[in-house]
Amino acid sequence: MILTQLYAHDDLVDILGALSGMDVYPQSPVLDDGVLAFMAKGCEGKRLGLLSQGEMPSGFDLDTRGVTWHGPLRLGVGELSPKNAAALRERLPWTASQCLGLDMSVGLGDRLRIATPGHIRALRTAPAMRPILAQQSIREMERTMRTPQQVIDSATWGVFQEGWREGYGSDADHLKTREDIDVCAAVGFKLYTLDPREHVDNDAETDDVAALKKKYAALPWSSLKTSADACMARFAGSSWTLADGSRLALNEEQLLRAACKYGAAVAHLVSLCRYLRETMGDRPYEVEVSVDETETPTRAEEHFYIASELKRLGAEWVSMAPRYVGRFEKGVDYIGDLDVFRASFARHVAIARTLGPYKLSLHSGSDKFSIYPIAAELAEGLVHLKTAGTSYLEALRAVARVDPGFYREIMTFAIARYPGDKASYHVSADLAKVPEPSSLPDDDLADAIDQFDTRQVFHVTFGSVLTATNAEGASLFRERLYQVLNGDEGAHYAALERHIARHMVPFK
Repeated sequence: MILTQLYAHDDLVDILGALSGMDVYPQSPVLDDGVLAFMAKGCEGKRLGLLSQGEMPSGFDLDTRGVTWHGPLRLGVGELSPKNAAALRERLPWTASQCLGLDMSVGLGDRLRIATPGHIRALRTAPAMRPILAQQSIREMERTMRTPQQVIDSATWGVFQEGWREGYGSDADHLKTREDIDVCAAVGFKLYTLDPREHVDNDAETDDVAALKKKYAALPWSSLKTSADACMARFAGSSWTLADGSRLALNEEQLLRAACKYGAAVAHLVSLCRYLRETMGDRPYEVEVSVDETETPTRAEEHFYIASELKRLGAEWVSMAPRYVGRFEKGVDYIGDLDVFRASFARHVAIARTLGPYKLSLHSGSDKFSIYPIAAELAEGLVHLKTAGTSYLEALRAVARVDPGFYREIMTFAIARYPGDKASYHVSADLAKVPEPSSLPDDDLADAIDQFDTRQVFHVTFGSVLTATNAEGASLFRERLYQVLNGDEGAHYAALERHIARHMVPFK
């Protein structure tokens, strides 16, 4: 009865703050089965708080003491540890991720593990898309020195802090191997983005027909559970009516090119899908197919071949990321002819509706503002927008406003690292066009992040910035970065809210 009265009190946050000696996040308090849970921030950082009239619930690791408010209560305070995160998800299921199915969605990668509250505030201003709040690729985890467990837990704590009860997903992004699946399945990811890029033959884009025929004969037909002749008979010379009423046909050369380019990738994807099914057992999960990080665009005929073969082989997926026409470079707007993109994207949508339905996923989707209206119009909800690095850039924008000197240090380091770090990205920044950090007045630093070349330099050097150490092995930037951002959470969250909302508004 006491906790019910407290939970309904107008001064709930202030009272909890007085009892705990910390600053309570106002969206976090929730009364559940006789226990009042909340998140607060004290001199030692963020903490979980539980208030109970009786014994503390099991599963948590807390320091407890007696407190009084209209009667005796027990207060438990604990770190944001994996054990406490797991116990919280068990007690409050809305803090755990879920499958999102075909709902229109947005992936919000959090390379710094502290962006989720800002992401949620953006969602509240543009709520049409369902969020994936735990999203990180194996490559990003390695570069940020994070584990899959930390990615999952960070989303849990951000959701709890902001009181987000509308559901969210988790994406184990760009998985290539069974070992990748193992480490992500062990901690409860729900969406598995499978990436077969090493098995895509990019040379098939330009091979002559004689070379294609040799490659076609050597495809892994046993794994594809068909034969070269049967595949040729299925596709070459046939045509299909798509969901929009248009026709799609493949001649022999188009089938050869599609199969040689993607046949081994299809076999690898099916192998991963089967392994994932065995690994997950009766646990709910979903699959995204990603062929976006290849050297050449995925033609409509190639998309049709991939999806048809995956479907024939029993694979199931909720979204697919082809390699679209034009350039989807990191951190900047779409580079290419918008009319050409519209026509091509319409064909991809028609195929996804015909062979699915499944969502079309826009990878490297951050800051592609010119194509969002096109994707929103044509996909009519069957779309997933995937962002990540842009949130890191907004963190740097907050740093520029709060600590200009520190920002200049990061910028100087990033400029030096860019020539080496850009190797694994599709980017075209010209260092000669990046302004010298010392030449910019403090008031211009935050806006300078919007400059094309500067954005890409920051975008691809995030791993180096977060892992750089001095001669003694101490972090050069990582800890100071957290100190600045945690010291002014308002500036960080405000930058994220404004920028991420811009991504979602066109999809309302």
